[in-house]
Amino acid sequence: MLKKIAFCAALLLPLAVQAQEAKKINNAEDLNWSVQASWPVPAKPIDIAQSLDNKKVFILTADAKVYIFTPDGTQLGVLPVDPHVSAIDIAARGETLYLVNGKANTYSAIDISFSQKIDIVGAPVRGKVDAPVTLVLFSDFECPWCGKLEPVLAELLAKNPDKLRIVFKHMPLPMHSFAEPAALAAIAAQKQGKFWEMHDALFQTTNWTPNTIDETAVRIGLNMDKFRADLVSPEVQAQLAKDRSDAMAADVNATPSIFINSKPAKDRSLQNLQKMVNEALGSAGGAK
Repeated sequence: MLKKIAFCAALLLPLAVQAQEAKKINNAEDLNWSVQASWPVPAKPIDIAQSLDNKKVFILTADAKVYIFTPDGTQLGVLPVDPHVSAIDIAARGETLYLVNGKANTYSAIDISFSQKIDIVGAPVRGKVDAPVTLVLFSDFECPWCGKLEPVLAELLAKNPDKLRIVFKHMPLPMHSFAEPAALAAIAAQKQGKFWEMHDALFQTTNWTPNTIDETAVRIGLNMDKFRADLVSPEVQAQLAKDRSDAMAADVNATPSIFINSKPAKDRSLQNLQKMVNEALGSAGGAK
């Protein structure tokens, strides 16, 4: 109500007063501006959109293409569109592109993702080590959705025993208090050749306590002196830091996150993952 009163009062002000105020607001001496970035576009631009996380710029051009750039002008990719597309918009993080076709009077939503080359050297592998299809998983032992995904991945591997390998990468989330200690414990167990035993046991944990990790290490038969020394070793800490860095480089910000032969999987159902495995096998002979 107060806003309405204020608005009405403003309408009653003499035009001269309003004009004077506008002149004061728009005084050139009060304007501060600078060009933060400027780079050439390959064709005449028609419309532009930028993701809210400021990581992607989408430019619709007169040659019926959407050019995708980083904010510094690095070209990430080019998407061909109908020549009559006249406007674009995007989802917050640039994961979905929305197109408006001015001739057909249609609206379209297009999924956008980028393949990511992820370093898997030193990461634990389940399945045939030289399998043609590689599934990279970024996961968190305390994440309930990660735990629910495990049976799906087990079934996927059982269906593709000679075609698929699963690579585990750690991404403990800060809101899970036991996630980082669990990740370090799994890396320490890996040093004794028992990563997957620790992995399976931790994902079966339903009630986390400060004693869970030690109790699990004893149960799977680890050398406890070595285990405790490895937990605080620079090497184990560095491996976890590397996985986190790899996650950031791959634009991963949630768990579980999956990549199949570098392509991100947004739909984590068994049916879709199997479809992606089949597509990877059919693409360049399933080259890694």
